[in-house]
Amino acid sequence: MKPKHSIEVHNLSVAYNRIPVLWDIDFELPQGQIIGIVGPNGSGKSTLLKAIMGLIPLSSGFAKIYDKELNNVRDKIAYVPQRESVDWNFPATVEDVVRMGRYKKGKLFSRLSGIDKQLADEAIEKVRLTPYKDRQISQLSGGQQQRVFLARALAQGADLYIMDEPFVGVDVATEKTILDLLITMKNEGKTVVIVHHDLQTVSDSFDYIVLLNTRLIAHGPTREVLTEENLQATYGGQLNLLVKMQHLIKNTDFPIREKGFEDK
Repeated sequence: MKPKHSIEVHNLSVAYNRIPVLWDIDFELPQGQIIGIVGPNGSGKSTLLKAIMGLIPLSSGFAKIYDKELNNVRDKIAYVPQRESVDWNFPATVEDVVRMGRYKKGKLFSRLSGIDKQLADEAIEKVRLTPYKDRQISQLSGGQQQRVFLARALAQGADLYIMDEPFVGVDVATEKTILDLLITMKNEGKTVVIVHHDLQTVSDSFDYIVLLNTRLIAHGPTREVLTEENLQATYGGQLNLLVKMQHLIKNTDFPIREKGFEDK
């Protein structure tokens, strides 16, 4: 019988040095949708993903994926961490990194099959990095580096994709490439859970959202949850400034990236 939810989180709390970062979080997420985890800086969004992935200890509660413990479904999950958390000076090419997505648990040193290599190449093509497949990852722009990790996740052939700020540091063209790819993944029945901060993108492209600020503010279909009352509860005094900044950026021709760092 097919599980009803992609992720369940119940009574989950996380504390650092006895200070709560997440407090009594409880929700269930649907399958086959693009889902946003949204909230201000320091609200616990990345911590929530790490807690779900078993990367940090919990103070209380638990999380399940497809109604099972994490260790029983790891092959169904692809995790894309924040770009800043990766050592991009590691001597590896684009192709090397993406092919890592084809290694199974316990078989890291086994040889990849021809099918594995083909699937890695197809993932590289999907993120439009084929011309750069032999390039060292340290030589890529920020947007290209982000696409490398997305390609690695795609190569895994997972059912659930968990991504921590995949749009940070990318230009408009890369953001559109990633969004188009996410929509294609959703249409193929995949579930995508993304930490994101841009309310406009969330409103336009996400099906379901979780509003978070240490505690759970609201969760549900985007149109139902993105209300002024919920946003005020999530962002508080930051909300007016956030809206003003979004309006300013929308109506001003700001460069996306510093000169010399344009994405290819």
